[in-house]
Amino acid sequence: MLQKTREWLALILIGFLPLHALLVTVGTKFLEGPGSAPLPVLALWKEALILIILIFAALEWIKTEKQDRALLKVDKFDVCILLLVILSLIVTATTHGNWKLYLFGFKYDFVPLITFVILRRVQWSEGFSRAAINVILTLGGLVAAYGLATLVLSMSFFRALGYSDLHSLYLPDAPLAAFQQIGGGGVRRIQSTLSGPNQLGLWLILPWSFGIVLLFSSWFRAEHPLLHVGAQQSKKQYLIYVLYVALIGAALLFTFSRTAWIAAVAVAITFIVMNHPKHGAIKQLIRLFGAGVMLLIITTIVEPNAVMRLASSKDHLLKPIAAARSIISHPFGEGLGAAGPASNRVSDACVHLEEGADASWASDRPDLCVFVGEEQVQPIECECTCPRVTENWYLQMGVEMGVLGFILYLVLTLVVLMKLAASSAVFLPFLGISIAGLLLHSWEVSAVAYTLWLLAATQLTKKTD
Repeated sequence: MLQKTREWLALILIGFLPLHALLVTVGTKFLEGPGSAPLPVLALWKEALILIILIFAALEWIKTEKQDRALLKVDKFDVCILLLVILSLIVTATTHGNWKLYLFGFKYDFVPLITFVILRRVQWSEGFSRAAINVILTLGGLVAAYGLATLVLSMSFFRALGYSDLHSLYLPDAPLAAFQQIGGGGVRRIQSTLSGPNQLGLWLILPWSFGIVLLFSSWFRAEHPLLHVGAQQSKKQYLIYVLYVALIGAALLFTFSRTAWIAAVAVAITFIVMNHPKHGAIKQLIRLFGAGVMLLIITTIVEPNAVMRLASSKDHLLKPIAAARSIISHPFGEGLGAAGPASNRVSDACVHLEEGADASWASDRPDLCVFVGEEQVQPIECECTCPRVTENWYLQMGVEMGVLGFILYLVLTLVVLMKLAASSAVFLPFLGISIAGLLLHSWEVSAVAYTLWLLAATQLTKKTD
């Protein structure tokens, strides 16, 4: 009974995670009225549900007639995570010593990992992983379709849901913006039910990965029991898989998240190379390469700023370099929360514009810190403290926990990937998000981190005696 309840709660968690930002926005407007910042009570539902799932897991283990000592033994996964937690405490205590900031950092860095440690010590039914993947596939189609619809929906629609009148900005004490824009033409970057286009693009890597498995397994008439794909697939089923992957691909395209694009291509190439005969794989890779080049050319012609965003591209280069220099200057780390998403909680809301840009539009928003190039133009009476972004999840670990933390996190990621690569379909999205972590704070997205580490726990359960 405990196991069945725990699995149902886990499915509910996986199903509602990608809807989190939309639900919190609508719920906040309903409870607090328009213009209100997201309610913390609503925003913490996912952590509360994870805590309940972990309590059920603990009770399930305690109630066993004979506690298996094998479940208490630590292995390489546990050692890496335990050392990271201990290291984070030591570094934080000897640096900034701000334990509120530490808790913010702990939420992003360690809650998914601790969930993984605990949930791999309980048993999961054979059908759970398949049910979880089906939930992700179903939601992927709905989230992608809604995201594409938001390309043409009016601002009044978003205001009715509780979103901000502004776009392209994140303000900690204001409602979420409904979308971002690129270029002078005001081209929208869709975010659907998530909190931003990059977050949407990263979460879509999950249904994209499973959709790729379905499509190519059907094409090569290969079996995949975890996704319930048999060797004999009808043309109708194959057509459905093609349309599904096209839908997810279209949504990925209109996020204009280049990191998500890279991760999606890496997932497709990896699956083809690992799972299909050499001759067939080469043919598929050539087709994929040709289609990708054509799509990139068309996108660049239609909206050059979608691909060649100079300010963003510069950040992807300069911020990791700055993070690497910080690690060299502080090899033992600067404490949890010193960089990454946690730093948003203690920093000003900053807007960075390119040289020569007009910043007058922000004059009626004194809560914004506006930079044109390297110069702060608003406010002029005080210096702003902007969030410390590394544009690289692994370098963020290095800034927070030093060289040792950087190495431990890399080792943990590589070991999990190697174990998942043996047979699990979870390997593909885990690989995609791990690659995205080289260019963005990919694991900060709760819908991604909680889902993937939970699924990894079901695939890497500890063996009992």
